[in-house]
Amino acid sequence: MKDIFVIGSKGIPANYGGFETFVDNLVQRQENRDIKYHVACMTFEKDTKNYEYAKAECQEITVPNIGGAKAILYDLKALDWALKTIKERDLRDGIVYILACRIGPFLHSYVKKFHKYGFKVWVNPDGHEWKRAKWSAPVRRYWKLSERLMVKNADFLVCDSKSIESYIKEDYAKYNPKTTFIAYGADITESKLTHEDSKVSEWLKKHQVKENEYFLIVGRFVPENNYETMIREFMASDVKKDLVIITNVEKNKFYEELKEKTHFEKDPRIKFVGTVYDAELLKYIRENAFGYLHGHSVGGTNPSLLEALGSTPLNLLLNVGFNQEVGEKGALYWSTEEGSLSSLLEKTVKLDQAQKEELGRRAKNQIKNYYSWNKIVFDYESMFMK
Repeated sequence: MKDIFVIGSKGIPANYGGFETFVDNLVQRQENRDIKYHVACMTFEKDTKNYEYAKAECQEITVPNIGGAKAILYDLKALDWALKTIKERDLRDGIVYILACRIGPFLHSYVKKFHKYGFKVWVNPDGHEWKRAKWSAPVRRYWKLSERLMVKNADFLVCDSKSIESYIKEDYAKYNPKTTFIAYGADITESKLTHEDSKVSEWLKKHQVKENEYFLIVGRFVPENNYETMIREFMASDVKKDLVIITNVEKNKFYEELKEKTHFEKDPRIKFVGTVYDAELLKYIRENAFGYLHGHSVGGTNPSLLEALGSTPLNLLLNVGFNQEVGEKGALYWSTEEGSLSSLLEKTVKLDQAQKEELGRRAKNQIKNYYSWNKIVFDYESMFMK
């Protein structure tokens, strides 16, 4: 039996989040029964539970709700749990798989302890956390240091983007990191909802939106996702369709700054519609968008991009490496230069139906061929058993 301890997701069953969805699919779609998963799950409650989910052992780890630092504390406490479990059960020859690079300064001492029991420490470096604008300069310096030390001390790194793998190999060449590429996953399934469903009709009516008459953005409302560029360029274009933005802007300082800079509230086409947590409704909204805009400039393979490629025929992506490797010829690309996106928007509304359908077909093929969850889980199980 190969014991795999998964550290760093908030837990399963997944309610939200990329890593949580990944772990959920990893254990639910498990084929190889010679693997036993042990998953750390974050809680703020003092009384913790140990429970089984899809044959995986799940252990709640209590942390105080102390802002960003809680994730570091959570990872360290989860590693302590994994080490204790390995000792008590006399487990040997397994893997501790850490998601994200939050605990670099502490990793070296843990690696030595796990090696005593024949356990290897694997890391998923995620994306460039140190580039995110939400962090102060000292915090960004910590994230960069932490990333470097995670790469230096890990036995193996699994990158969910070829661009991230290239970056790790080039920037940290002196450590000669051992890496592989296994993507994030997605499914192509149509929404169970129809135009007649009350959920759909109420949502469309509430936001004064018509099917196929809007471009769509879905994602966290942060500067590195290039909302300012997308909104400015949309406002500068002469397209008659709406721009529907699904994101959480409550008490968001960036939202107020952007309103002051762009005055988007004066353009009736720009529609911030809040969040949509109903998965089927969100899928319907994606399927019935005229096109999807994706401006992520930080990270690896982005879950919202995979979902868009699997459901929205027309996808307009920021031309950075990890977006291009996912979209390939199934998407159109724009840059942050003034006029780039606005001119592309104006061109896309003139595409004929056959051109749109061909782009949609290519996009779906990308998901089927390279990003299906069944393929991703198979790749992981094969790698774990090696």
